[in-house]
Amino acid sequence: MMEKLYTANATATGGREGRTKSDDGVLDFKVEIPKEMGGRGGSFTNPEQLFAAGYATCFDSALNLVARTQKIKLKDTKVTASVSIGQNVEGGFSLAVDLAVSIPEIDRETAQKLLETAHLVCPYSNATRGNIEVNLKLI
Repeated sequence: MMEKLYTANATATGGREGRTKSDDGVLDFKVEIPKEMGGRGGSFTNPEQLFAAGYATCFDSALNLVARTQKIKLKDTKVTASVSIGQNVEGGFSLAVDLAVSIPEIDRETAQKLLETAHLVCPYSNATRGNIEVNLKLI
């Protein structure tokens, strides 16, 4: 059992055509189904965008934590998470994630090792490991 350091709370109403809001009101979004999935789209967010934002932010933080513990100074790292949704063979839906990671100003071998170690540290990576496809790419 893990010791909880922080708990975030958000409530959704109306599913993919509704609203999601954090308990502190910092997040308050209208949610719509993307046109690609048969919805009306527009300037609204969706669960995949929210997941991508969280994963990218968390992974970049894990990457920089790993570097600090190894006394490697990083500058201007960037993580882009691409979250895809599609039908699975059981008739439900699944997610897949591509993480494109930029670690400038260090050699490629060291950058690759940092990337792989961050994938072991990041809570999003740990939560998804063995559940969904996650592809790492050093750019």
